[in-house]
Amino acid sequence: MHEYTSTARVWGLSCPGFPEEVSRARRWTRDILRGSPLAEDAELIVSELSANAILHTASGQAYGSFHLAVAVSAQVVALSVTDDGGAGTAPKVEHRNQDAEHGRGLGMVSAIAHRVVVHESDQGHTVTAELYADVRRGGHLC
Repeated sequence: MHEYTSTARVWGLSCPGFPEEVSRARRWTRDILRGSPLAEDAELIVSELSANAILHTASGQAYGSFHLAVAVSAQVVALSVTDDGGAGTAPKVEHRNQDAEHGRGLGMVSAIAHRVVVHESDQGHTVTAELYADVRRGGHLC
């Protein structure tokens, strides 16, 4: 294969910022990854990132939305959720008590994913979580 070619496939979904759209995003992700050993983790990550967008940004306000992208290759599944902005700070991992009702979601995503990146722009934030097909949790190669 030529070094500049890619076999990655990318899907995109835009959702209104309603709480019931989180389950739609989760089902959509599950359908794309049907049969993949990474499907359950991906579904959980999408659910958490979508819910965070609705709860903590302008995505959950009137006329708000969030946008989901799923990129799949033989080596990685990348899940990106972009919000409508409006949050005072960028998403970050918070170390909370186990009994806390909020603030543990991105930490959970970071524990499941092999890599999490937050990109900030004038329009909002994009959180991308990557799951590697050939690496076990903790960064060990199979």
